[in-house]
Amino acid sequence: MKEKYVNISSLESSLVFKKESQLKETWRRLKKDKLAIFGLLSILTLILLAIVADFIASYDSALEMDLSHRLAAPSLEHIFGCDGYGRDLFARCLHGARISLFIGFFSGFSTCIIGSLLGAMVGYIGGKFDAIVMRILDVFSSIPSILFAMVWVAVLGSSTLNICFAIIITAIPAFVRLVRSSVLGIVEMEYIEACRAGGTPMFRILVKHVIPNTIGTIIVQLTADISSQILIAATLSFLGLGINPPQPEWGAMVSEGKEFLFQAAHLTLIPGLLICLAAFSMSVLGDGLRDALDPRLKA
Repeated sequence: MKEKYVNISSLESSLVFKKESQLKETWRRLKKDKLAIFGLLSILTLILLAIVADFIASYDSALEMDLSHRLAAPSLEHIFGCDGYGRDLFARCLHGARISLFIGFFSGFSTCIIGSLLGAMVGYIGGKFDAIVMRILDVFSSIPSILFAMVWVAVLGSSTLNICFAIIITAIPAFVRLVRSSVLGIVEMEYIEACRAGGTPMFRILVKHVIPNTIGTIIVQLTADISSQILIAATLSFLGLGINPPQPEWGAMVSEGKEFLFQAAHLTLIPGLLICLAAFSMSVLGDGLRDALDPRLKA
């Protein structure tokens, strides 16, 4: 009995060591991609600024109007200048980052969790369940994501959660399809058959064995989804279907600034550049992770 216990312990230790080695190898290869590291540092900086926004500039300063500084150009007093109501643009960009990044990351991780579980179940169970679920998802996939999001928000109202739910629903089909394609090649493996024969519950097999073997695909798709969902949220706000004013949000700020494009271009350019930076950073980080996790590129 003791010998059996030792063998099991040594097996668990070897598995832990293997996972740590894989993480170190992935990080080593990711560090070689300068563009991916730029994306990682950029998105971490934006997240940090959003977290400590209250310590840099209070939320009241993002809403306080001072018409004497209306359309003021960037200066030492107002780093990014002021908008059409005299509100400090730097403070609005900082607090707007909280909304834009929250929508992107919350929607991305929610889509990841739901899509991974559903995709793994569809690929594992197969049969009629696979056919029914995939046909339902095909219906949602046939509707342009931005159009579905616009209709959803127009009917239910423009709140942060409604925007998130609209984006999640439109993003799930692609995530399910991707995970399902990876799972179809895994469920035929001998160790999965052994788990089935041993009476292991389906949910445990999915969580412990199937999904971990698709983690590389899931991480890459997650970063791509966050990038696109930040853009969709900004688009909805730009069209007036996103966050209600005067609450700051990058897409809404671009919409407000377009009226003064020739008088004060910075009102549109600065929040627009922040949207591009966040989306671009997640995109290049995803590309770097894809290359770092691809075993075919280890050489």
